[in-house]
Amino acid sequence: MGSTDAPDPASRLTYPEVGATRRWPLPAGYRRLRVRTRIGHGRGTFEAAGRAVMDWRMHRAVGVSIRAADPVATPGRPVVVGLGVGRLRLRAPCEVVWTVAEETRTGFAYGTLPGHPERGEESFLVDLEPDGSVVLTVTAFSRPDSWFSRAGGPLVPLFQRAYARRCGRVLRRWTVG
Repeated sequence: MGSTDAPDPASRLTYPEVGATRRWPLPAGYRRLRVRTRIGHGRGTFEAAGRAVMDWRMHRAVGVSIRAADPVATPGRPVVVGLGVGRLRLRAPCEVVWTVAEETRTGFAYGTLPGHPERGEESFLVDLEPDGSVVLTVTAFSRPDSWFSRAGGPLVPLFQRAYARRCGRVLRRWTVG
């Protein structure tokens, strides 16, 4: 158990603050996001939620496609997140930049690669709180890196916040039902 980073100097990540979703405050010069959702209670819920985050089931259940090099989030490995359908599918290439698997915390972060419409990083952490509550925290920092994300202006942060909230709702349903 523990934390794993991907110290790959040949990485093609599109931002210099790799790993910054591990701490607060997030880097300046980006839109910042932190959404916490209580998803349940107890060790069983924590373990189920952690597995669903790490093996991409939460992402798929939210409605995005995931094309990953590994069946679980693994530092230094690519993943392509897809939004939309058919020819209208937006493909967002990322790389897993860190993972954590501890007694009371499980999750990972991925960072943007060339071709992603944004620059930045997003983490998905499941915590087992001292009172037994299980919480999903989605943390991100980003800025536009394509004409269409710049054109989206104030709608992009709204979409990102809605996506983070949907992750929490889906994970809550996943672990309860």
